[in-house]
Amino acid sequence: MSAGRMRTHEPELQRVVVIGGGTGLSVILRGLKQEHLHITAIVTVADDGGSSGRLREEMDMLPPGDIRNVLTALADTEPLMERLMQHRFTTGTGLAGHNLGNLLIAAMNEITGDFVTAVKKLSRVLAVRGDVLPASNQSILLKAEMEDGSIVVGESQIPLAGKPIKRVFLDPADAVPLNDALTAISEADIIVLGPGSLYTSIVPNLLVHGLFEEIQRASAQKLYICNVMTQPGETDGYTAADHVEAMYRHVSVPFLDTIMVNSAEIPPHIQEKYAEKGATPVDSDIERLKQMGLSIIAEPMVTFGDGYLRHDATSVSKQVVALMNRRKE
Repeated sequence: MSAGRMRTHEPELQRVVVIGGGTGLSVILRGLKQEHLHITAIVTVADDGGSSGRLREEMDMLPPGDIRNVLTALADTEPLMERLMQHRFTTGTGLAGHNLGNLLIAAMNEITGDFVTAVKKLSRVLAVRGDVLPASNQSILLKAEMEDGSIVVGESQIPLAGKPIKRVFLDPADAVPLNDALTAISEADIIVLGPGSLYTSIVPNLLVHGLFEEIQRASAQKLYICNVMTQPGETDGYTAADHVEAMYRHVSVPFLDTIMVNSAEIPPHIQEKYAEKGATPVDSDIERLKQMGLSIIAEPMVTFGDGYLRHDATSVSKQVVALMNRRKE
């Protein structure tokens, strides 16, 4: 028998699709890449602030910031390379404020002539463990209708308005997703949303025409990892159930199977630090979640190492894998 026939094939990797943006998504991906999984990250492209906003406007490209964070989180590189990707220039005419990773994506975009191709090429350079896809290859502007009827334009401006948000919406409204993103969703064993800014990182992905419909059709388990703290200007006073209801309101139908909430007590000195900025712990609101028909994973899932709250990437990832394995049984 030939050597080729004698080889044993490893079982196919379970497929995880993680949807969102911002630092919360990157934290979770750092944990998931340590597991034996195939990861696809579908990332919002509505950012219009800082270095991303400048490159978006000056070079007529998709904003690279959230993509950069995800590439860095999934990269199999030395710590020095990660520092380089995240380095922000503080001096230099026209250079100050820009992030080196953003500039690398912009350069690759100019070389290849296509943002998605640029991300794929850079993924190979960084030995990224998984696939990183923008939610759409079209330039999207995020807008919000506030409870008082006023309209706020721009992802970076919405939390600064200081008003309760009624809904967010995309311009153009008919932005379409990548075919690769739809395929990843259809083949997923689990679809994970969050953690991250509810209205500016998570919901915008659900509004890309056709992407939510594919999520709804998918046989995969649908998991939402709820934020631990409220976000000033977005989710002031929100409970976990309020986060879920806001998503349902935007897509007009319940679609989640499971929610993960933090059960650990937040130390008073940490709460005080967040209270100075108007943030408070998110009440898990377990009874309302049960009434909504959701399975609930309530576990300690935060770290306090640097004086700030972070999701414990390892613990959360273990819970995600355990949830998939229970589904298989």
